[in-house]
Order: sequence, then C-alpha cells, then structure tokens
Amino acid sequence: MKEILISNPLFGITLTIFSYWIGLKINEKMKKAVFNPLLIAELLIIATLLIFGIPFSAYNEGGAFINMFLVPITAILAVSIYRERTTVRKKFIPILAGTVAGSITSLATILLLSRLLGLDDSLTYSLLPKSVTTPIAVAISENLGGIRSLTVTALLITGVLGNIMAPFMAKLFRVKSRIATGVAIGTASHVVGTSKAMEMGEDIGAMSGIALSFSGIITAIAVSLIF
Repeated sequence: MKEILISNPLFGITLTIFSYWIGLKINEKMKKAVFNPLLIAELLIIATLLIFGIPFSAYNEGGAFINMFLVPITAILAVSIYRERTTVRKKFIPILAGTVAGSITSLATILLLSRLLGLDDSLTYSLLPKSVTTPIAVAISENLGGIRSLTVTALLITGVLGNIMAPFMAKLFRVKSRIATGVAIGTASHVVGTSKAMEMGEDIGAMSGIALSFSGIITAIAVSLIF
C-alpha cells in the first residue's frame, strides 16, 4: 500500500502543498520572521521522508511538477515592475549600479572564501550563482560543471535567510531608501527574498523584482567573462 501511495505523483504535490500550508499557519500564529513558511515546509518534508523511509526520488515524482511553475511565477513579478515603471525610469541608473555592485560582490566573496577554505572547482562553481533566480543559477552551475543539487541547496539557504533577515538588516544599517532596500533584497536573495520585499511594500517588491532580473543577467555575463 505504501509503495502504491508514494509512487503516485500526487503524493509529492500533496505533501508539498500541505507542508507549506502548515508553515503559513505557524507563521501567522507566531508572527516572527524566523518562522518562515518555506523553511518550515522544507523541514516538514525532510522529516516525513526520513521518518517513513521514503526515497527522495519517489517524492520528486510530484515535486518536479511544482518546479515547472518556477519560471512563470518569476515572470509574474513583471506586473509589480510595470506598476512602478515611472520610478524605474527615473531611478534606472542607481538601480542598475546597485545591482551590478551586489552581483559582483556576491561572486567575489564566493571565489575568495572558496579559495581560503580550499574548496575544489566543482563546489565553487556550484555556489557561485547562489544569489540569482533558480532557472538561471542551475544553468550557470551546470555549464561550469557544478553540482545541481548543491546549487539548489545554496539557493534555498540564501533565499530563506534573505527572507528572514531582510527587514532586520534594513533597520540595522538604517537604510531609509525604499528603492535601495528593494534592490538589495532582490540582488542578494532572488525570488524568495523578493516575496518578503512584496510584503514590505509593492514599491520595494518592484525594485526587488527588477534587481533579481538584472542580477541574473549580470551574473551570467560576469561568469562567462571570468571562466
């Protein structure tokens, strides 16, 4: 019976949606950034697979279907960007400059830390695109010879940390500009961070959305020039 259940693609889909729903409920009740719905969902899914001895491949039969929505969901961010098009036109140069600075800093820190820690090339290449949106990050990693699963893991950690820490970091460094806040979030923590930016305000979300788009392009160009 167990084999029949987990072999059905609906198992992975149902487990994912149910786990995220629980995460949302916990987040609503606790009202703390650390109780991030995505993080809670990940932990619940991992715990379920380990407790019941379910192989990841069985879960991913359905989980892969959800991955299909990554690209269209990212494209939906264009709606908020369009609504803030006047601001984008007026502040295009500062937005672009901030995104370039953030993207280059991300690549430089990964390269430096990888060398200091003695990581081999495959690990370095897997971590390089950790701050850009998943489709672009996976493509960059695979083209360089990185490990896809490690890249996805780095993306999840980066996104969740950005989602949790974004409001705190903005207050800590006294960032008053809503444009700068959005650009920083989108450049550093891609779509997952941008979801928090949308909660902070549609204008911040729009800046984050355009920053994550730019950062993907800039990172891809920079990596191709460096390697």
